[in-house]
Amino acid sequence: MDFEFDEDQLELQRTAAEILDKECPPSLIRAVGTGDDTLGEALWATLTSLDWPGLAIGADDGGVGASVVELAIVLEQLGRVADPTPFLATTTQFVPIVTACGDAAQRQRFLGAVASGVTGTLALAGSAGRWEVDAPAVTAERSSDGWSLSGTASFVLDGDRVDEIAVLTRSAAGPQVFVVPAAGIAARRLPALDGALHLAEVTFDGVTIGDDRHLAAAPDTAAAVTAALDVALMGVAMSTVGACQRALDMVLDYVKEREQFGVPIGSFQAVKHKAVDMYLAIERAKALAYFAALTIAEGEVPQRSGGGRAHQESNSQRTLAAAMAKAAAGEAQRLVVRHAIQLFGGIGFTWENDLHLYLRRAKAGELILGSAAQHRDRIARGALAHAGAGRG
Repeated sequence: MDFEFDEDQLELQRTAAEILDKECPPSLIRAVGTGDDTLGEALWATLTSLDWPGLAIGADDGGVGASVVELAIVLEQLGRVADPTPFLATTTQFVPIVTACGDAAQRQRFLGAVASGVTGTLALAGSAGRWEVDAPAVTAERSSDGWSLSGTASFVLDGDRVDEIAVLTRSAAGPQVFVVPAAGIAARRLPALDGALHLAEVTFDGVTIGDDRHLAAAPDTAAAVTAALDVALMGVAMSTVGACQRALDMVLDYVKEREQFGVPIGSFQAVKHKAVDMYLAIERAKALAYFAALTIAEGEVPQRSGGGRAHQESNSQRTLAAAMAKAAAGEAQRLVVRHAIQLFGGIGFTWENDLHLYLRRAKAGELILGSAAQHRDRIARGALAHAGAGRG
């Protein structure tokens, strides 16, 4: 596994940073956060023109054909500017679920559309906020017209503004995945800490879906959805890392300029210690997020390549890596938020200072797809299960 970026990846990183600094300044985030989504729509058009939504989509399906690592590079930079578009939901939730569960025709149909600018997301959790494969909020029943859906999914990222919604359901035949056109669904935007982030409650009562939108190509739907969620976890972790990095950059600039007793406060040992703690937490989370991306990229959609112990171990490794990345990102944001506000002093609490834009995005990233504590629990349970299997 190569942990060094090649020249193309370094160039993508540089280009993404330069473009987003220009196209997504704090003024845009403030405008979107107060209700002006037109600027966010213009930014999405820019991202589409750069082919970024199609980065990790296979060339046969109409995408660029790069890997999840290239996607992670862009996601980090988008997190750094608190991206207000549906990019995260589309590329790390909708695309992986269609890739994992759809047949060739469905992948070409839905993923090719994403590469052209169509947006999507994944509906899974109910009002309790359980982002788990065994607890979908929506049910599906066979009908004469196809499948009838019922139920309400909560905390759906961008569920009020995307074009397509992939929904995991429970049925008599086991878990089922459908792609539902958003135009015919009742969606209500929920209040969120980050005003530029869209979370929605989506009701599927009375929705009927034909077999052409039933994603049933995977031999094991639950395993396929789990594999797709690994990408989603990596995406949220990478976005959170980017937001934390932006906050640290702002802190470093501030403590170099702010003076007390005639010297910059950055020269004080206590300030240095807090800055170093922030840096170490971010670097740890960043390393784990890229490790998750590399692990996923090494075995893209592993359930398609057959069974056996080797594949079970591959699936287990990528799931463990994704959980570790999400847990580390959550822990990093908690420390970064606390120290950044303290080092900025009173101005760190004000609306006028841009710091809160990125702290809000980092804090929101902790809550989406499960907290750090939840994922640490998953890691522990997985380790205990592995140890038990080894003794057996």
